[in-house]
Amino acid sequence: MEVSKYTFLFAFGGGAYYAIEMFSRGYSHWTMFLLGGCCFVLCGLLNEWQTMRFSLIQQMFLSMLMITFLELVAGVILNLWLKLGIWDYSNMPFNLYGQICLPYACLWFGLSAVAIFADDYLRYWLYGEERPVYRIW
Repeated sequence: MEVSKYTFLFAFGGGAYYAIEMFSRGYSHWTMFLLGGCCFVLCGLLNEWQTMRFSLIQQMFLSMLMITFLELVAGVILNLWLKLGIWDYSNMPFNLYGQICLPYACLWFGLSAVAIFADDYLRYWLYGEERPVYRIW
């Protein structure tokens, strides 16, 4: 059950991110499905730890850090080492190697709320997990 649950959540997150890129940029790359799936599952796992109950803002901030870190790792491998040229933030303010930048980190902060809600409600509706309750701060 756990394997199928996380496979579904991974595919949902990857598909959603791929669709967002297709809608907003008009193209994507198959590796973005993988990156989006990983990010979605990790964002969802933040509030699954029973010993730590993060507020929504804390979850969003930690999600933003995880997504930005994974984007940096993926960007270094895919864009700098393999030269695939999937994205380039060189013209964006506060960028690092053209792979991550502050404006997109802020976007990940906001988008992570959508991922957190989606993960929580998918778990509740499809897998009978506890009903989501949020503490903003």
